[in-house]
Amino acid sequence: MAEPRQPRLRGVLRENEPMARHTTWRVGGRARCFYTPADLDDLRVFINQLDLGEELVWLGLGSNLLVRDGGLNATVISTGGALGRLTLVNEGVVRAEAGVACAKVARFCATHDLIGAEFFAGIPGTLGGALAMNAGAFGGETWGIVETVETIDASGHLYRRAPAEYQIGYRNVVSPRKEWFAAVYLKLAKGDGSASLARIKELLERRNETQPIGFPTCGSVFRNPPGDFAGSLIEACGLKGYCIGGACVSKKHANFIINTGKASAADIEHLIEHVAATVMNQRGVALTPEVRIIGEAQA
Repeated sequence: MAEPRQPRLRGVLRENEPMARHTTWRVGGRARCFYTPADLDDLRVFINQLDLGEELVWLGLGSNLLVRDGGLNATVISTGGALGRLTLVNEGVVRAEAGVACAKVARFCATHDLIGAEFFAGIPGTLGGALAMNAGAFGGETWGIVETVETIDASGHLYRRAPAEYQIGYRNVVSPRKEWFAAVYLKLAKGDGSASLARIKELLERRNETQPIGFPTCGSVFRNPPGDFAGSLIEACGLKGYCIGGACVSKKHANFIINTGKASAADIEHLIEHVAATVMNQRGVALTPEVRIIGEAQA
């Protein structure tokens, strides 16, 4: 008897894909496999066909991520622009798939006269990444407006989970299961959409004035320690403008590291380590990186 045929994949699969093309720092080695699903159903089929135990790396817009120069012996799933459905489910509830850009969510909510999501305009990533780390900006945090989430496991099964099932903290989310975020339902209040759009514009103008827009960065590098700001501590140590190779601490905001155009991932990682060590030595404060560092060092 013939074995049942596997469903046909509809997405795009690449091998030895340069991760520098997919991270906002514009650095990183090659990924062994790189898959961009056609949609959530296609993603379920793809995951179900993988070998059990295959390492998966989930990628949105590539912000808040440093891939080392030796690359990834793993399968990267690119959700940015792929899992992009954004819908108004019912009054006050918005469903966004993991690949939707946070800034798009902010505008979508405002145009539907929903308030409370304006802070998303300051997060340079997707909803999947925002959920994974409880990303925040301008005083708001992702999980503060989460009603439920949809997750997917290593067999391609989907689940609906409540926030109470997770340990949620400052820039940290712990799941009791090996599942990944596929979509989220956001609960928002009705309000003045025009005022919300004006608030978003104001927040973006403030960001442009205070952050190094126009340079390859990952967003904020370090979490703010309790009662203080990472950027202020780094600046107080005289590190603004300090460089290792092509990586430099921004002169505009010390909690940003920019790629001047010739940085390697190793340059950036060494600069992160140097900044953390200097702040500890001079100020006695341990800075925790907000950026996720993955992959192998260059041989």
